[in-house]
Amino acid sequence: MDPNRASWNHQQHLLQRALSVPEKHPEYLSLFLSQHAQVHSSKMSYAGKWSFEDEVLNGMDDSSLRSFPPDGEHSIAWILWHLARVEDVTMNILVAGGEQLLEREGWLDKMGTNIKDTGNAANMEKIARLSQTLDIDNLMAYRIAVGQRTRQIVSQLTPNELRQKVHPDSIIQIRLTGSMVAGASDILDYWSKRTIAGLLLMPPTRHCFLHLNEALRIKRALKI
Repeated sequence: MDPNRASWNHQQHLLQRALSVPEKHPEYLSLFLSQHAQVHSSKMSYAGKWSFEDEVLNGMDDSSLRSFPPDGEHSIAWILWHLARVEDVTMNILVAGGEQLLEREGWLDKMGTNIKDTGNAANMEKIARLSQTLDIDNLMAYRIAVGQRTRQIVSQLTPNELRQKVHPDSIIQIRLTGSMVAGASDILDYWSKRTIAGLLLMPPTRHCFLHLNEALRIKRALKI
């Protein structure tokens, strides 16, 4: 692993410890914002830090973002869409108790798709169709908007709120909005058992890091 990703992993452990007792570790917010910035485009935060997403996207055009490597299950376009959807759903519905940006700002129309679920349990046909039809510029803009909204939400959380469990009504809201398909109910079960602090580790930081590692492997397999 290169030094940037090794440093990110080390900081993730520090964030995990800080979120376990946020009253004693007020640096959890700066740690989160740093970790979060590095798994998004630098255009999302302008934090002046290394960006794993920028590293992946450097040298790629729309065609390569839509492409699948030999025997691959995902395109990088699909990965970015999946990351944005999961972060939008968890941060806006489960953490903030509000409406996701996808609906509030009309991103489905902008991205040129009617697929609104997070993509968990999606089959190859659905992944391929989405990869080919997404408007890439608006996909990137959606991911940036979701990331910026996450930073607003997390900056306003109190230590007491971080200790709270996910509210059952929020899980119901995800089902009602069609944001999660029935075949991925295990993900909802997982989220329902988390605290708000737990959700800050997975998905807006660790989940992004894991999928960007996958995206980097796809880029290498495409020989870009």
